[in-house]
Amino acid sequence: MHAQRTLLAGAVLSALATLSYAQTTEPKIQSVVVTASPFSSNDGDQILSPAKVLAGDELRDKLGGSLGDTLSGELGVSTSAFGAGASRPIIRGLDGSRVKILQNGMAVSDVSGLSNDHAVATDGPTAKQIEILRGPAALLYGSGAIGGLVNVVNERIPTTLATVPTGQAEVRYGTVDQAKNASVSADAAVGPIGLHVDGSVRNANDYSIPGNRLQGDSTSAIGTLPLSFARQNSVGVGASYIQSWGHVGISAAEVSNLYGIPTLEGAQIDQKQRRYDIDTLVNAPFSGFDSFKFKMGYTDYKHSELNLANVPQTNFANRALETRAELTHAPIAGFHGTFGVQTDNTNFSALNAGSGGPDTVPVTRSTSTAAFLVEEREFGPVRMNAGLRLESVKRAPVSNIARSFDLASYALGGLWTFLPGYGAGATGSIAQRAPTADELYSAGPHDSTATFDIGNPNFAKESSRNIELTLQKNTGLIRWKTNVFQTKAKNFVYGQIAGNLVNDEGNPGGTLKERIFSQAAATIRGAEAEITYNAHGNGVSLRAFADTSRGSLDEAGSLPLQPASRFGADIGYKTGAWRSGASVIRAQSQNRLATFETTDTPAYTLLDANLSYTWKVGDSDVTWFANVKNLLNQDIRLSTSILKEVAPLPGRNLIVGLRTQF
Repeated sequence: MHAQRTLLAGAVLSALATLSYAQTTEPKIQSVVVTASPFSSNDGDQILSPAKVLAGDELRDKLGGSLGDTLSGELGVSTSAFGAGASRPIIRGLDGSRVKILQNGMAVSDVSGLSNDHAVATDGPTAKQIEILRGPAALLYGSGAIGGLVNVVNERIPTTLATVPTGQAEVRYGTVDQAKNASVSADAAVGPIGLHVDGSVRNANDYSIPGNRLQGDSTSAIGTLPLSFARQNSVGVGASYIQSWGHVGISAAEVSNLYGIPTLEGAQIDQKQRRYDIDTLVNAPFSGFDSFKFKMGYTDYKHSELNLANVPQTNFANRALETRAELTHAPIAGFHGTFGVQTDNTNFSALNAGSGGPDTVPVTRSTSTAAFLVEEREFGPVRMNAGLRLESVKRAPVSNIARSFDLASYALGGLWTFLPGYGAGATGSIAQRAPTADELYSAGPHDSTATFDIGNPNFAKESSRNIELTLQKNTGLIRWKTNVFQTKAKNFVYGQIAGNLVNDEGNPGGTLKERIFSQAAATIRGAEAEITYNAHGNGVSLRAFADTSRGSLDEAGSLPLQPASRFGADIGYKTGAWRSGASVIRAQSQNRLATFETTDTPAYTLLDANLSYTWKVGDSDVTWFANVKNLLNQDIRLSTSILKEVAPLPGRNLIVGLRTQF
């Protein structure tokens, strides 16, 4: 133990010892294009749709075992933390289907939005960048994305021809769970044909915890968290025909995921997804238009929830076919924008593994057709951005009432540049969402969450009115931004845990808690602030941030699983081949509980550090790196996790690895 502490302390001291005075001139920062933006905007230009783009070294440093873990330190973003295998991002206190997950601009089409125990079926280690997007631009991808969207970009379908083979490979090892990870991504070209291949493997055991398993129980187990293991592998290939007029390409991919569910009852999930995509771009298709895009994606997703004897209890399945067609027009009277149509056809079910009966959610076919428009125009120092989406959704179960919903969502924003580099803006929107199949038709056990879910086929559509005010400085060595926001929702759908304990048939006397989906008026409001110094340049870099949000039912107390208020700071140093840094996040205690929640979440301090060195080997860059997560070995429990009382986050973790770019 003493040797381990010495090694960890030495790594951190080495990382911090290199800090020195910053350079005094502003560095030249390479912009990162936000691919989910209709205007191909740069990261710093996302004013009306506040965005964060993780790419390059920053993405590799923050990469976790799940998408939620990777993004959990970003402004306004927390995570559901349902063990090591399943952790979905929560944006401004909103989760589930209110935060849309995309891959290369198309829906992932898994079932992670339905329940926190379901993993996101996309692969982080092979991602080139991950984008967080909110505001009018989000209407291109879905009416119900009130919280925003996350787009994982792996560029599986090439859009440019590589003059020589290029790629990246990485191996890493983590001490807290003996995690072994390997990933590779490569691109090449044969004449006008661009080629891509990627893959990853992850094998992690049950992770170590700093103290007792049960919150507030000093007699409970210590050491490792049972059923916190995760096994994942993925492979993807793509090819495209690329010419000066644009490209047309196809890709295929498969993700397999087996992970534990660390409830007291215990369970496992065996997940598989196959995906096929087509992507077409035509530049200047005809007069007055800049581009035409067409995308189509087919997904075959399934997972089984297994008991401790590896016997399937419930089988989830989702087959989805999505199409998108977009036209971006040249400026008309100063307006530049994109309009298009989107269709989605899915078959979802959650059936009893033994009988095949609709014990949880019956086979439900959902269809949607949407038309959308996003426009942007500058009026002197004011840039305006507006979006409109009209959508028709139908849910048709085989054994219940079919429902249809007509949705209309609007957004309007403006930014006033009152001084060079300084802006003040406001965004307002009205968004509508159709209840999901499980919210409408659930009527059975969900073993991984230890609940008996009961939906309501008579639910109305959910509507929200959203406003955001922003003030920011986006040029120079010192940059900052502040946001305040409020959402007023009508017919907000949430799961209410009743005190009744029932069995798999819904009869009294079992171990499952009744979770009854309900609707009510709700309000979510909050604020965010961030300031950075020399964020991407050489020398010293600094960042400080704070965020808070509060969600409440207008007549029944707080919304469940609300994030804690946080503040934190980062410090980094880059010079030559060396790069180092440290970050600290302080989360306040969270005692704003829903009426059926019983336990406050204690405060915690999360300290991480990193150190890396890069050198040239021929034409390749080779980097060794060491990251330490939860350096203080804190017992961390997240207020956004259903498992906070029984499943703390991992303890101190030293991650070492080697990465090459060629």
